[in-house]
Amino acid sequence: MHQAGRVIEFDQDEFLWQELRREASEAAAAEPVLSGLIHATILNHDTLGQALGCHLAQKLGGPYVDRLAMRDLFEEAFAADPSILRGFHRDLRAVRERDPACRSYLQPFLFFKGTAALESYRLSHWLWNEGRHWLAFELQSQISEAFQVDIHPAAQLGHGVFIDHGTGIVIGETSVVGDDVSILQSVTLGGNGKERGDRHPKIERGVLISVGAKVLGNIRVGEGARIAAGSVVLHEVPAHSTVAGVPAKVVRVPTCADPAKSMDHLFGDGI
Repeated sequence: MHQAGRVIEFDQDEFLWQELRREASEAAAAEPVLSGLIHATILNHDTLGQALGCHLAQKLGGPYVDRLAMRDLFEEAFAADPSILRGFHRDLRAVRERDPACRSYLQPFLFFKGTAALESYRLSHWLWNEGRHWLAFELQSQISEAFQVDIHPAAQLGHGVFIDHGTGIVIGETSVVGDDVSILQSVTLGGNGKERGDRHPKIERGVLISVGAKVLGNIRVGEGARIAAGSVVLHEVPAHSTVAGVPAKVVRVPTCADPAKSMDHLFGDGI
């Protein structure tokens, strides 16, 4: 059964790559001005990993770490840790399923900076775990400048994460974000003082963090919870609850099912 599961996963991943290539071919034919971009980033490559590494290297490379060196770093990381690409497959599907503005896999691959920032963070996190901290910090800095998303390379983010828009998101060093979480723009997962050590939030599976919310300190946000827009969360959030306000308080229990996937921001009764 385990082997059968691996075969299914491979088939799904290959389907995603072929679907992305099909969409890219159609887009290049429909808009010749973009043909060079689409061929350089997707159609000239044999695998999704090659395409992703090349595309992100173009975004992040600069005068001190050039694009070819950056592309080689992505390829090194993908070869050493296949879970990085498996995570990307889940992340890309999450965007396609949760964002009503997303009409294809090609769209987030080429244009969504939340997606680009998340996948670039995965390289910085790999570098951090390899003990290459200075290079990880450099990549963090480049991600912040290019995409307006600042994720510390030591932070731990799961798979199937959806970062919508991306602008203004800050995720601190000891933050942990579980699988299938959705995070909207201007969210902060930060500390609440100058103490060192484990000082950032722990976000469990399936949480929805809405626009402008701030979660501060080493606190836990339980599975399937919702944090309303503009809230400042300073205390633990029970699983499957909704919190809102400054400071945030529980306003509804239970919340809707799978809020991170439904992207349902309503408290209930039309509110």
